[in-house]
Amino acid sequence: MAEEPTDAVPQILIRIQDSISAIRSELGTLRAEVGQFKRENETQHEEIRGLIHKQRRGSAAMMVIMRATVSDFDDRVNEIVERVAALEARAS
Repeated sequence: MAEEPTDAVPQILIRIQDSISAIRSELGTLRAEVGQFKRENETQHEEIRGLIHKQRRGSAAMMVIMRATVSDFDDRVNEIVERVAALEARAS
């Protein structure tokens, strides 16, 4: 005779539970990996911020030095111009 029909619902539910369990496990692993990546990323960002801060300070210091050098050069050139003007006035 024909076989008795079997109820497939419990088997389907067991498979669904297994799938959900596997997904939760993968999600936990993924969260751990994302957390590690985030920590590494934050460390790299802090290092980059530190380097940028040092570069800005260095650039500001360089601007101060350049302005002082230009000012000193301008003073020396003005002295030479005055001496040349005095020599030209004497020669005339």
